[in-house]
Amino acid sequence: MRIVSYNVRYFGHGLKGLASTAASKRRIADALAALHPLPDLVALQEVETSSLRAGLAHRGAHPAETQLDAFLRHLGDDFKRRGQVMPYRAWYFPAHVYRLGPIKLYTTGLAMLVNCQRLEVIEDNGHRPHHITHHRNEGLRKVKQTRIAAHLRLEDLQGRRFHLFNTHLSLPTPWAREFWSQPGKMGFGQNQVAEAHAVAHYAQSIAKHEPYLLVGDFNTAPMTPVYRYLTEDAKLRGAQEQLKQLDPERPDAFATAGFMHLRMHLDHVFASGKLEFLDLKGTHTFGDRASPFSGLSDHVPLIATFDVG
Repeated sequence: MRIVSYNVRYFGHGLKGLASTAASKRRIADALAALHPLPDLVALQEVETSSLRAGLAHRGAHPAETQLDAFLRHLGDDFKRRGQVMPYRAWYFPAHVYRLGPIKLYTTGLAMLVNCQRLEVIEDNGHRPHHITHHRNEGLRKVKQTRIAAHLRLEDLQGRRFHLFNTHLSLPTPWAREFWSQPGKMGFGQNQVAEAHAVAHYAQSIAKHEPYLLVGDFNTAPMTPVYRYLTEDAKLRGAQEQLKQLDPERPDAFATAGFMHLRMHLDHVFASGKLEFLDLKGTHTFGDRASPFSGLSDHVPLIATFDVG
């Protein structure tokens, strides 16, 4: 099996995240469809439904078409041009809505695409994604962006079952004293540790004895308290660490995201149980122009091949 985990920045990187564009959706769809072999699973972070930001740059767009619908339309068109059948079905997991009265300014959420020629989805929590948000200040509960864990239970052609959990953790809170007293930020926030506990406990309680993948934008550098909790206490294995793409002595050497001249390693793919990572072919560091995803988001996708076991 092959999985892609990718923060697509609401398909708005061309406009610095201010609004989604058709060109961004089309270019990301082209890059995904061109992967060989095709991924069986695609986990996306920062995906909208319908909002002012999602539709601002789309004149004449169908008003009922969500951002994910539009992306799937571009992906389907790409497969048609290649003379291939579109193999993917998508699930959306809403997280948060920012409103000005009745107007949706922008929304947040996660999405997952499944190659239905290779996998069957037998359970999902799209109707009620699991909330993992840590609220340090109850007074800010209504304005703090909700964080969730999205879940699919899957079965392959051999009848083997496993789970996929997709998440996007909060940034470290600047309201904590330790935020200003320590040099490291991403992965050191106590709110992030609390959310890592929440998502790990949820995954373990749902998967039980079946193996699972936990992927996403963790806003967490390697070898930090959040990363160590997931790999040591929760007993998960990081694909990049296991396959030596990550050097524990130089955890900042491989960047998965960038902002101006800043480079950060924030995205991870973890596995439990008998799931075994085989390779990371197609995964490039941020800024590598050899990547077909170069310049399409402020993150790069992690692409891993694994055996269900």
